[in-house]
Amino acid sequence: MTANRKPDHAIEPLFVNRWSPRAFDASPLAEGELLRMLEAARWAPSAYNLQPWRFVYALRDEPVWSTFVELLDDFNASWARQASALVVVVSDTVMPGDGERPDQPSRCHAFDAGAAWAQLALQATAQGYHAHAMAGVHFDEVHARLGVPDRYRVEIVVAIGKQALADDLPEALQQREVPSPRKPVSEIAFAGRFPS
Repeated sequence: MTANRKPDHAIEPLFVNRWSPRAFDASPLAEGELLRMLEAARWAPSAYNLQPWRFVYALRDEPVWSTFVELLDDFNASWARQASALVVVVSDTVMPGDGERPDQPSRCHAFDAGAAWAQLALQATAQGYHAHAMAGVHFDEVHARLGVPDRYRVEIVVAIGKQALADDLPEALQQREVPSPRKPVSEIAFAGRFPS
């Protein structure tokens, strides 16, 4: 735990120890290790137990790696290319019908996919890795280049790997390579009514 990450209330250290570095060491990641993280994501809660999340991934030693890096904007590609795995998180925007009701738009697919991403990130931390989610993505290209059907929304891309020294980052990012603090609970949780 770092000085700027002290919980206001007693929680499991895993939550405070999870953070999103950008400096990765480019080491290989065994597919079995990644599948453990995806297994944790699999067990996330979801509305109607629909589990709308899907994951498309590449390990750095696979031929498709460069395609995944090209799907990131230039800023994220500059550091995420050193990760061990890249995982695209998508969510199904359609709530399937069940014979009694037709397919309909899902209101909470992104929320549910966010729960799955959080579990993936926590499992990565428990395994001694770090996971960093990125929204700087060429979203339309993901559909075309990775064969993601139109009904799925591309949410984020996650870089996963072992942390390296900040010196390995582009100079502009080196100072930012520290765990960020969080707002206190008193600023985000309100008893009875949202404050005016």
